[in-house]
Amino acid sequence: MSETTAAAVGYDELAALKLVALDGGLAGPTKLSCAGLAERLDASTQTASRRLQRLEAAGLIDRDVVGDGQWVTVTEAGEASLRREYTDYRRLFDGETTVTLRGRVTGGMGEGRHYISLSGYMRQFRDRLGYEPFPGTLNVSLDADSVRRRAGVGSLTPVPIDGWEDDERTFGPAACYPARVRAVADGEAAGDGDGEGEEGRTYDGAHIIVPERTHHDDSQLELIAPDRLRDALSLADDDVVAVHVTDAEAEADA
Repeated sequence: MSETTAAAVGYDELAALKLVALDGGLAGPTKLSCAGLAERLDASTQTASRRLQRLEAAGLIDRDVVGDGQWVTVTEAGEASLRREYTDYRRLFDGETTVTLRGRVTGGMGEGRHYISLSGYMRQFRDRLGYEPFPGTLNVSLDADSVRRRAGVGSLTPVPIDGWEDDERTFGPAACYPARVRAVADGEAAGDGDGEGEEGRTYDGAHIIVPERTHHDDSQLELIAPDRLRDALSLADDDVVAVHVTDAEAEADA
């Protein structure tokens, strides 16, 4: 969520977004009235209308106002906001600090090898992650369900990697989240992170790396580790992996 969106949308708006989703707005347009929404929010009709306007301005819902109400749909950005809230509640009530993602190994463009090898990043990897990454990333193309669930990663605490600059240019910051990577047979469920999979095909001690500025969209995941993950897990392009992403603070306390 951008700073502009975060400033426009608070907990009151998220409460309205949740009700829209409960009414079916995640699946498609749902019909509602401001008066009906206001009653459920214990607020005035004008207040309910303003909350919907803010959600729309922030890109979290789409609206089509008609004579007897309006058709409202939760957008992908709106669903991502709800998933972040969901992850927070799982941590609060279940102590759950893991988000499991699944996807297929893909070839990268070689940029990861160059950037993670730069001295300004490598120094921080040694100090903050405790290792020097293999010069290259494991690229994973997430399945559709994991693209949606990835929003929950935003509720986890990362290891921050600061931006830096040299004499020629400025390099942006990134966030690293501890991860366990498991090779998954086709047709096998990704699991909740407890399964060990085939012997020798689970790797602890990796991190997903999320640069602040990247050409990748949310369907692409990049992982770093002390070892070449393709070799450590005997992976080839199109192999399926489950990536169990955890909270850095919880990992440190474990």
